[in-house]
Amino acid sequence: QVQLVESGGGLVQAGGSLRLSCAASGSIFSINGLGWYRQAPGKARELVASITRGGTTIYADSVKGRFTISGDNAKNTVYLQMNSLKPEDTAVYYCNSIHASLRFAWGQGTQVTVSS
Repeated sequence: QVQLVESGGGLVQAGGSLRLSCAASGSIFSINGLGWYRQAPGKARELVASITRGGTTIYADSVKGRFTISGDNAKNTVYLQMNSLKPEDTAVYYCNSIHASLRFAWGQGTQVTVSS
């Protein structure tokens, strides 16, 4: 079973940047669609960015133009570069397959806190 370990979160001021990493214990790029999700307190988990095996990316409107998803097949790692962070980006961030039937066990996530 592939394990996902997210890292790179932290406390940052509004307007700042963070780069999140999601390291997998096995090959994950065989799945055609990986994504970064986030869950804020009291809210449902939402998909904010996704990338296909061919490199096509899709972003939620709330992060478009500020976040960039990328992947390194050789390292079994997915990244999320987050720029121009806003307080509303505060959440726990997770990575996983975008296909419900192909989901791995959720990792522990990484906390991102943006202060105003």
